[in-house]
Amino acid sequence: MSDTKASEETTAWHRKFAAAGNNRAWDLSVQTRNPAEDEEMLNAAHASAWHWSKVGSELNRMRAMMLLAEVHSLLGYGQSALAYAEEMREYFLRVGAPDWETAFVHAIHAHAASAAGEDLKHRASYDSAVAALGDISNEEERRNVVSTFSHVPKP
Repeated sequence: MSDTKASEETTAWHRKFAAAGNNRAWDLSVQTRNPAEDEEMLNAAHASAWHWSKVGSELNRMRAMMLLAEVHSLLGYGQSALAYAEEMREYFLRVGAPDWETAFVHAIHAHAASAAGEDLKHRASYDSAVAALGDISNEEERRNVVSTFSHVPKP
């Protein structure tokens, strides 16, 4: 097998595993989980981020970081959640994002700030998430964000 073909295959597998881990972690993040599913969610999110780090664009890597921020928030890992959330928030606010993604950014940042005990950041991002939810034009996209936002404690 040529090096080019092997490289193309490796890239395809990284993309496949990145997407599969991402989808599984997000699915678990919005449901009631048992401890084994918490561990699966954490592992899937980190595996997805690792695979995206090998073949993804900056956008893929920041979306993986968004997922890590949410998963760490859900598990009560406040400091790491906020570190991930701060980095991905800076990226998305700098480059701009569609309305649904902006709402996710604020919701997940609020969740991470809450988990880290950062009350002022929590309140500011929570309020920004509420406003951003009102800007989402597509009803299905709004429902997707709400399913994540519903896990964010109110300030």
